[in-house]
Amino acid sequence: MLVSIVQVFAVLNIFLLGALLYVWGGNWLELRSKHTLGLVLFGVFLLGENALAAYLFIFHAGLSAWIHDPNMVPYPAQLALATLRVFEFGGIAFLTWVTWD
Repeated sequence: MLVSIVQVFAVLNIFLLGALLYVWGGNWLELRSKHTLGLVLFGVFLLGENALAAYLFIFHAGLSAWIHDPNMVPYPAQLALATLRVFEFGGIAFLTWVTWD
């Protein structure tokens, strides 16, 4: 169950970051300020991290099988992975809300 949470929230983060990059990229094209460029680069790096996580936890057969095995990855580690992904989603969701407001 916890690995499924990691998978779902990695994909949700990708969608939210896509929306943020749409707005931030448009702002950068219009304003050409260092602040908006910083937001775009932040979004690109975070999108890359979430895309890699989604690939590894969903599509990569070796890691996906390993992470689902409680004998290989104990419950506290799975809980930590899921908690970090949910916290990251919370931060990105708040940024999205602030950006679109």
